[in-house]
Amino acid sequence: MTTPVKLAIVYYSSTGTITEIARELHDAGVKAGADVRLLKVAELAPQAAIDSNPAWAANHAATAGVPEATPADIEWADAVIFGTPTRFGNVSSQLKQFVDTLGGLWAEGKLADKVYSGFVSTATAHAGHESTLLALYNSVHHFGGIVVSPGFTDPAKFTDGNPYGTSHADGQGTNPVNDTTRTAARIQAERVVSMAAKLKAAAEFRARVESPAQAELPAEESPQRWWQRRRK
Repeated sequence: MTTPVKLAIVYYSSTGTITEIARELHDAGVKAGADVRLLKVAELAPQAAIDSNPAWAANHAATAGVPEATPADIEWADAVIFGTPTRFGNVSSQLKQFVDTLGGLWAEGKLADKVYSGFVSTATAHAGHESTLLALYNSVHHFGGIVVSPGFTDPAKFTDGNPYGTSHADGQGTNPVNDTTRTAARIQAERVVSMAAKLKAAAEFRARVESPAQAELPAEESPQRWWQRRRK
């Protein structure tokens, strides 16, 4: 029996939009049967900057108890969903700084063959939804990771219209996370868990077939032939 998918949701949020989407992804991942860790990355901005924006200060205080992500969390995970607000059409410096700490794991090959996906928020429509996710996925390609985007795999995706990942335009705080965005997050989490589960099951099956018990097989018989014979 395949063990549950280990899913890490790693995000940065300033005023709270990404926090809300992250929680929606967390809940959907749990419902899909995954072992989920909800993790924020470290804040780099000075306290004075945070305090200058009431929404930023409120989210900072409200998420004080959320654990900060470490490279060990990424090593633990079978699948990772990264979240960030867009910064000039690119990934926030806070999330990028965390990604840059993963060099040690990358050098050991420990970021490869995992499932990765992303979600994003912007202040206005068409303000970097897709470019930010594509920029994020550049790092995944270097990891040797497997990008699992939601695509248009569910009819509801034609409502939010972003096949690259969940995204939301918050209108500078005037447009809270709505049902369209929550549905997109659910679809994304379910797809990530589903695809990661298939990869995990295949890897666990291969590990069983290639276990030391093979030594008992005749030298001329491959594990594949043995499995085919066993099924007859």
